[in-house]
Amino acid sequence: MLEVTLLGTGGMMPLPYRLLTSLLARYNGSSILIDCGEGTQIALKKAGLSSKPIDVMCFTHFHADHISGLPGMLLTLGNAERTEPVVMIGPKGLTRVVPALRVIAPELPFDISLIEIQDNFQVFDFGEYRIEAFRVNHNVLCYGYNIVVDRRPKFDPERAKAQNIPIKAWSILQRGEDVTMDGVTYTPDMVLSGPRKGLKLTYCTDSRPTDFIVKNAENADLFICEGMYGEPDMLEKAREHKHMTFYEAAEMANSAHVKELWLTHYSPSLVHPEDFKGEVRKIFANTVISRDGQRTDLMFEEE
Repeated sequence: MLEVTLLGTGGMMPLPYRLLTSLLARYNGSSILIDCGEGTQIALKKAGLSSKPIDVMCFTHFHADHISGLPGMLLTLGNAERTEPVVMIGPKGLTRVVPALRVIAPELPFDISLIEIQDNFQVFDFGEYRIEAFRVNHNVLCYGYNIVVDRRPKFDPERAKAQNIPIKAWSILQRGEDVTMDGVTYTPDMVLSGPRKGLKLTYCTDSRPTDFIVKNAENADLFICEGMYGEPDMLEKAREHKHMTFYEAAEMANSAHVKELWLTHYSPSLVHPEDFKGEVRKIFANTVISRDGQRTDLMFEEE
């Protein structure tokens, strides 16, 4: 199960009724935070979540509404007596921006590992899950992210019994490793099924629509995408500032064959985004006009 909480849904500036866009995903005890604008800690508290288990922080880009909450977040982690290292992933410039922000959070009881994305697409493997960064089209260098949880093939004990495979070899084969016992080598293909569908979360803010976003969001269980503007007459403004309308996000969701679309990163001028729900659902029926604290659990398919 991949737990997903969209902490805030605002773009540009926090509002009394809408905090800045950030996302927390949790899988098997590990937490991943994407973006950390002003007010992210408040959003975590409102959602009943802790910052202490955050192992990985990803930044889409370095506009203030996506990273200005970082110094306070680091201080809170330090005050919580965290000692485990934190990994940070972001565009080129990360190794300059984070130390600059840490001027007001200089002493921490944990190490920080800074990883700058080098290509238009890059994969970061964390064992039980992986993070895929893909470049989008904003007015500064900016990336979207996939969080992908692969599912191991299913172990078939009946096949193992039929082939007289020793029980003490089963757990090794389940891990996908060969094992030799009493001069006989057993291989995973003897007892494992074919590939099984895993889980995929796609997160993208601050961009014009691109085919590369569609490609990377393909078949996502959940596609969280910016909808800066819901008003139909805002298309030109969206193009000018390299943002997206509700309808463009819905078109990409449709093309990518995702299961569900959550819109986010609303303009401060967009007071009632739900007013446009009907029109956008004509393009992609399973669209959610998300709100701060929007939460879901992505579950593996039953077999």
